[in-house]
Amino acid sequence: MDNQADQPFGGNADSSGGTQQPGGGGDPSGGGPQPGADQPWGGTPQPGGEQPYGAAPQSGGPQPWQPPIIAGTGTGRPRVRPGRVWYLVAVALLLGGIAVVVFGLISVNNQVNSFPRVPLPAGGTITLSHSGGYVVYYEGAGASTGQIPNFILHITPAAPPAAVGSLRSYGSSVTYTFGSREGRAVLTLQIVRPGKFLVKPSGASAVPGSDLAFGSSLAGAIVAIVLPALGLIFLGIAGAILLFIIRLTRTRRARAQGFQAPSPS
Repeated sequence: MDNQADQPFGGNADSSGGTQQPGGGGDPSGGGPQPGADQPWGGTPQPGGEQPYGAAPQSGGPQPWQPPIIAGTGTGRPRVRPGRVWYLVAVALLLGGIAVVVFGLISVNNQVNSFPRVPLPAGGTITLSHSGGYVVYYEGAGASTGQIPNFILHITPAAPPAAVGSLRSYGSSVTYTFGSREGRAVLTLQIVRPGKFLVKPSGASAVPGSDLAFGSSLAGAIVAIVLPALGLIFLGIAGAILLFIIRLTRTRRARAQGFQAPSPS
């Protein structure tokens, strides 16, 4: 019969036959950590062993937890001033100039349609409502290109108190074309007192659909349309070009310098 006692479950036997409790000192074959063995959770690291999760580092004291550092990649695009919204201002100026032309031409067309007229060469009676200067326009096919028949015009008062001042040739070239209506300024007329007047052309060949129209000068109306319209259109185009150049220059400068992420406030 063996003289060594049975080793209890979970205990460690020493060489003298006694029982050693787990975790006690003495024999290195006991429950203590061995060199090279896996370390328990939260234990002290041993030479050659794996460092457990949450254990103290090998050198120095415990270190505070630090968040990971994320470097900026610079993929954002810097905002360029002035913004693209300013192109809308240039477009608005351009459209404003076009609108002035459109509404101005409509106004001139209505003005021309309101002129009193007599047929050529028949003549007739017209009513001029105010004193001062009038322009006599020849209207007919070819008027805008200068195809005007020769005629002599006589204007006399048809009833008192109408009075005529003078009748002279028009000194410059003013033409208009609205639809099928063509006209050219041919004479200037001064009226001393308004009223009814008898218009008698003579020496004119019969031109179908031709008339003599009496009205105010269209030169001033055309200038009042053209100057503001050209000014607005010029400002719109020039503003768009200037804005494009500024944005292009600043965009290239920003790309050359590189994008810098703003520092946290």
